[in-house]
Amino acid sequence: MNIEARGRMGVREARRLIKDYRVRGFKFHPTVQAFFPNDHDAYPLYEVIAEAKLPAIFHTGQTGIGAGMCGGGGLRLKYSNPVFLDDVAADFPDMPIIMAHPSVPWQDEALSVATHKPNVYIDLSGWSPRYFEPKLVQYANTLLKDRVLFGSDNPVIQPERWLAEFAKLPIKPEVRPLILKENAAKLLGLE
Repeated sequence: MNIEARGRMGVREARRLIKDYRVRGFKFHPTVQAFFPNDHDAYPLYEVIAEAKLPAIFHTGQTGIGAGMCGGGGLRLKYSNPVFLDDVAADFPDMPIIMAHPSVPWQDEALSVATHKPNVYIDLSGWSPRYFEPKLVQYANTLLKDRVLFGSDNPVIQPERWLAEFAKLPIKPEVRPLILKENAAKLLGLE
């Protein structure tokens, strides 16, 4: 997405999707869309999302898109560093922000932003649980137990495989239902 070119049109389209189609959230892939999430040109769009009290999901970390291709297919991973979401979370404190994926190789930045900003969540999709860093598991069990969300990234990782690997992690029994369902239900107002 070229944020500058889509500007007002993107805002109109977001309003239409919310009103006419009852869209329940918006997903951004900064690496593919070639923009830094804290680019102020995107703020009018975030204002619409925040006004509707909808979540915004941002791809974070490495992506399989373009991986192994010459020059990575021209994609630049820098856009998906979760530290750029710190500004967005500070400027839109009422907009739930979901950092999609464990943010490899910027796991520490993601954990820092999520522990500092109460409107930021981490979803566990797109990465096999057997490769989760111990610090992610530690934070999921403690400081972020109410803001970590299940996600498999189906069809890339089948839910059955993801759940089987997740079952082997040292996640506290009382935290498992939070991650697998209750946190998302609360975030989406489904409880």
